[in-house]
This record gives sequence, structure tokens and C-alpha cells, in this order.
Amino acid sequence: MNKIILLIDFAEEYSKGLLRGINKYSREHGPWIFCQMPLFLRETLGIDGILKWAQEWEADGIIGQLYNDQAIDKLVAAGIPVIAQDFKERFDSIPNISGAYHETGVMAAEYFLRKGFKHFAFYGFENIVWSRERGEGFDARIRKAGYKVHFFEHQKDQASELWYYKPSSLSQWLLSLPKPIAIMTCDDRLGSHITETCRHTYIRIPEQVAVLGVDNDVMLCELSDPPLSSIAQDAEKGGYEAARLLDAMIRKETDTYSDILVMPTQIVTRQSTDIYATHDQYIASTLKYIHQNIDKNLQVDEVVKQVPLSRRSLEIRFQEITGYPIYKYIQNLRIEKFSQKLLDTDLSVFEIAVDLGMNDSKNIARQFRQIKGCTPLEYRNRFLAGR
Repeated sequence: MNKIILLIDFAEEYSKGLLRGINKYSREHGPWIFCQMPLFLRETLGIDGILKWAQEWEADGIIGQLYNDQAIDKLVAAGIPVIAQDFKERFDSIPNISGAYHETGVMAAEYFLRKGFKHFAFYGFENIVWSRERGEGFDARIRKAGYKVHFFEHQKDQASELWYYKPSSLSQWLLSLPKPIAIMTCDDRLGSHITETCRHTYIRIPEQVAVLGVDNDVMLCELSDPPLSSIAQDAEKGGYEAARLLDAMIRKETDTYSDILVMPTQIVTRQSTDIYATHDQYIASTLKYIHQNIDKNLQVDEVVKQVPLSRRSLEIRFQEITGYPIYKYIQNLRIEKFSQKLLDTDLSVFEIAVDLGMNDSKNIARQFRQIKGCTPLEYRNRFLAGR
């Protein structure tokens, strides 16, 4: 029966997802015994204190936030298998529970581009890996589309300032930005900084500023005013895979390892991004109609009928603003809805196709592969394996 020390913040939604996955693996392959080291002790004792605790308790392994303390080699030398949750930077000498951070930034950028935004910003921190790389992915995709990203003190702020913010400087930055603007924040906590500051400075959300966080921490997102849209991550699968790897390390079944990557799964839209950013009333009307009727097997001809423009004129204006032809925009949105239902329901591929107003499940499967690079069932298994 493995004895595992957990150095994880039980209050964070992301960490709770990791813990659900770890616990599931334990129930299936253990049971394991867990010891949660209090945060204040972990920070006070350092690696030496953690090592002493682990040896006295006769721990078989450790998973948790280790603050990139390079004294980690003391744990490795003591023969205790360790997996780190990358809190500041990744370790080189031990496996990390990390994330597909660049991909998360790209997902956010494409989401805002589909909504017609031309001004973009990122609120995060250069010296923390999960913030920095999300910003890099966001910036790269926005620059590829021909736009620029405004960063808030991206290179100057310290890690400690993740947990509070400077209202005056943040207010000045938000007031200085071109409007309407789409802002990605490195997590939901910083997303709530933006919504609160906008409320104090009378900046309208989402009309002037649209805000998107990461982690889909439902409590934080719903406490935000207005409620915060966020990118959900498959932390539970990450926790399950981390436990599987730790088990193999304890059993000495492997002396090689790779990082565990937590993947973004979908964007949960709430009021903070519920807008289509364009001054072209015909395109705004077209976008609204598409989103409201995407589950009705929508065709381009039906969309064209909604505005007093020729099909060619509408197509040209639509692609100039969104970057996509109408048919491609519909196809992409349909696949996003389809992928969301794959993860949120137990419906079969055929049942989801019917639910979205599509009679040809084979065609939707082909389109799904073109956009996602895998079949619907492969996509579901990839993100739900281990749950």
C-alpha cells in the first residue's frame, strides 16, 4: 500500500481536478494512503523539512508544488520518487505535471478572432511558465492573423503579485487600450482582476472589454461580475496519468519519464465574452444568427437571407472581419459544439449529430477529423481516459 505525500493546494479548482484523478487511480490500483502537508509547513520547512517528513513517515512518493527549489536533488538522492506540479518553472531532473500552455493561448486567440476582434491584450506574468507560455501562444496566433497584443507589465511584475493587483496601474492600462478589445488572462483569478477593475472604472463588459480566463474555476467565474468565460482543462486526466507514472516509478518499472501534459478541452462562454466585436451591423447580425442557430444544420444560403446584401458582398465582408468564409466558420463552430458534447455527455456520435440537427454522422466525423486531427471517439478517449 503506497504512502504518498501531496503538496497540492486543495483550494484551487485546477488542483482539485488533479486530486480527483490521483484518487481515481488510487481506488483502481491501490488503495494508497495520502498525507497532505499543510501549505505553511511546506513553505517554512523547505526541501530539507519535506525530506525529513517523508523519511519519518516512510513515504513511497511525492506529488506537488515544489517552487522550483533546486535542492530537489536531495529527494532524488534519497530514492524517493517525485513528480512536480510546475508552479513557477519546470524541473529538469524530475517529471512535471505541466500543461499545453501554448495550445491554450492559441485556443483563446482563435476564439476571439472568430468573434471579430481586432484589438487584443494579455494580462499575465513573464516569470511564471504557465502564464508566460499561454501569453506566447496567444501572441503568436494573433500576430499570425496580422494584429498585435498589448501586455500588462508582462516582464516586470513578480510572482507574488499573482494574488493581488494594483487597481490604479491596472485601471490606467485598461483605460488606455483601444476598444473594443479582447483580453486573455493567464488564469481565472486574474480574469476577476480585470472584471472588478472594469466595474470601478466604468468600462463596459463585454461591449468594450471581453475577458477570458483559464481553468474554468466555476466558483471564481460565477463570483465575477459579469460571470467570467474560461478555458476548461482536463486536470483530472493529468492527475490520473501522474499517479500512473508515480506508481511505475515506485515499482521501479521505468527509469525514463516524460512530463504529464494537461490539455485544454473547451471554452465555457459566460457573459464576459458574449459579444461579436464588429462595427459592421450586417456582420454582427450574421454572427449572432449563426451562433443562435448552429444546432439546426445551418446552411450558408439561410445565413445570406438574413441581411440585405448579395452573397458575394456578404462573403467578402465576413471573411475580412472573421478571417473565415461563412461555410468554414459554420463548420468550425459546429465542430466546437460537437467536441463539447463529446466531453459533457455520454451520447454516441450519431446521437450528438442528431442533437445538432445533422443527419449525416459520417460527414460530421470526416469534418471533425479535418479540424481536430482525430476521430470523435479518439477525441473523447484522449480527454476522458482515466476518468
